[in-house]
Amino acid sequence: MSGALLALDVGGTSMRAALVESGRVTTRVEAATPKPSTPDAVIAAALTLAAPLAARASALGVACAGAVAGGRVTATAAHTFPGWVDIPLADRLGAGLGLPCRALNDARAATWGEAQVGAGRGASEFMFVTISTGVGAGLILGGRLHLAGNGLDAELGFVTVPAAWQPGTEVPPLGALGPLEFESSGTALNVQAHGLGLADARALCDAAEAGNAAAEAEYTRSAALIAWKCADVAALLGVTRVALGGSVGLRGGYLTRVETALTHFPERYRPEIVHAELGPDAGLIGAALWAGSGS
Repeated sequence: MSGALLALDVGGTSMRAALVESGRVTTRVEAATPKPSTPDAVIAAALTLAAPLAARASALGVACAGAVAGGRVTATAAHTFPGWVDIPLADRLGAGLGLPCRALNDARAATWGEAQVGAGRGASEFMFVTISTGVGAGLILGGRLHLAGNGLDAELGFVTVPAAWQPGTEVPPLGALGPLEFESSGTALNVQAHGLGLADARALCDAAEAGNAAAEAEYTRSAALIAWKCADVAALLGVTRVALGGSVGLRGGYLTRVETALTHFPERYRPEIVHAELGPDAGLIGAALWAGSGS
């Protein structure tokens, strides 16, 4: 039997298939995700994409957006994945390709990849956080990937913070509260950039790092909110290392601002902050290693 593992990463814009050997992607193919992204359309396209690689693999791992539990997927963004309610994704893809199959949420798959062969090596309590279009995360606790029965295993982007940029829910006497990703993600920074007359989130980050005070205020606020939640997770679960990924999280200036914000918290609630190491391949590698691990 081949030593290669097959991975599929199913996203709202594109899907990728890859062969992974010894923790490295050795072959990859990519295609656009069909629109509308109904279960039947996405599964058919994924099978077509991955079929040429399947004969060279011993198992299939799938990384997919949404709540994933027991290989079944329910969309958390129904406008992106319409009709995805309790879809047996692992069973359908595994049967279609003739391989044993396991599925994970895409952020949890990336977490497992980073824990095994990336920035989380050697840390028994570890969190991966991606700050990009949204805010996603995954947790390693006691050396094991944390998975919950309802598929909401570490939805850091959904936790509540003071709402400044999106309409929030009034919670007396706290005021308006909303999801972290509405305030700290690349999408949120895009909104803030436009308010400052800047093109997009990247331009805002560049301007902040060049000394623009207004851009700096928004950039620092995003990083401080992420730092606050890292400190919360450290206090609750004893996480000692956090790896930042995604287009925003991988910026050196962003990591520095998260570290600076953490200095205002008690020392024992300050996890080590590092950059993720596997880049866009983290989900593919993690899904493949998960399929091959039997964990």
